[in-house]
Amino acid sequence: MTDVVTERAGGPLTGVRVVELAGIGPGPLCGMLLADLGAEVIRVDRPGGPPLPVPMDKDVTSRGKRRIVVDLKHPRGAEVVLRLAAACDALIEPYRPGVAERLGIGPAECWARNPRLVYGRMTGWGQDGPLAPWAGHDIGYIAITGALHAIGRAGGPPQVPVNYLGDFGGGSMFLAVGLLAALLDARETGRGRVVDAAIVDGTAVLQAMTYALLADGSWTDERGVNRLDTGAPYYDVYETGDGRHMAVGALEPQFYARFVALLFAPEGAPADLPGQHDQARWPQLRRQFAARFAQRTMAQWAKVFEGTDACASPVLSMTEAPAHPHLAARGTYIEAGGVVQPAPAPRFSPAGAPGPGGALTPGPIARPGAHTRQVLTALGFADARELLAEGAVS
Repeated sequence: MTDVVTERAGGPLTGVRVVELAGIGPGPLCGMLLADLGAEVIRVDRPGGPPLPVPMDKDVTSRGKRRIVVDLKHPRGAEVVLRLAAACDALIEPYRPGVAERLGIGPAECWARNPRLVYGRMTGWGQDGPLAPWAGHDIGYIAITGALHAIGRAGGPPQVPVNYLGDFGGGSMFLAVGLLAALLDARETGRGRVVDAAIVDGTAVLQAMTYALLADGSWTDERGVNRLDTGAPYYDVYETGDGRHMAVGALEPQFYARFVALLFAPEGAPADLPGQHDQARWPQLRRQFAARFAQRTMAQWAKVFEGTDACASPVLSMTEAPAHPHLAARGTYIEAGGVVQPAPAPRFSPAGAPGPGGALTPGPIARPGAHTRQVLTALGFADARELLAEGAVS
């Protein structure tokens, strides 16, 4: 694991300025991604902190940002945000439809100050539709899109994939793509756009391949019976002799052949081992794989498959992953400010240079209000002291 200093390294978004209105989940992660890529991200926190607080010195999603506290219920709070929007290229807004307008900081009010501003709206249900006004969370968003139904074993209930799939896969990533696309357009046209990033929409797009397979008849709308959902014995996890697990993804015939050869070495595969695609005998194939994996520990099996095309890997915990030799060599995880965290991704070569590049260096974790005076002064707020004294900012 790489230990990094807290000095910023320039990225491809250097010069882009973003104001992020504080929320939870996908909005902060999107802001972090933009900050990792070099954007100047100013997070506007509410007094009292977010509704799901993270210890201030460990909130990785605030790394590289500058944070100010603005009371949007104060008569002058909205004016502070509008003046920030006037100096920024993009804004991230995480509220239910209509809330920003009621606060006086909706797209129309912001465009009156800065017509080039890209206004990113991050919600679960979207800006319209029957569910748009109502509360929700990741689990509900992925439930109605069919994604949650597809995750789990045959005969068992759907398995909740933490909040990676909806909040961050269908939410943060699509908001980031939308903001970047709209920023390019604004540079050409001089006009900003609203980016309506709904988690239900993004999660649906993540299922594009499986919808294609479903239309083709090669995917069944039933949990745990398909090639990529644990239905196939060669794409599943197996318990090892020490109660840990190995993940097997030997799809292609050449990789499957290598996997089988190593799994049953040195004796060789049993004579009655079913063929890879003999679906009627998959239960037998699964039992034979499981019995073999149970004969050794995870560490022993990891050594067997290491450096081969067998497509079998140990299932590591979050605390173990940073020490994996491959991830350690790439610096996939770093330690900064005493906090182990993922390094920025993707990586970029120097401008005009071929070959792989290194990971960008993230900025330090910021605390709420740490940069209020600095940001207001830098943006020309002559009344910064007055705003602080009145409690509009803190």
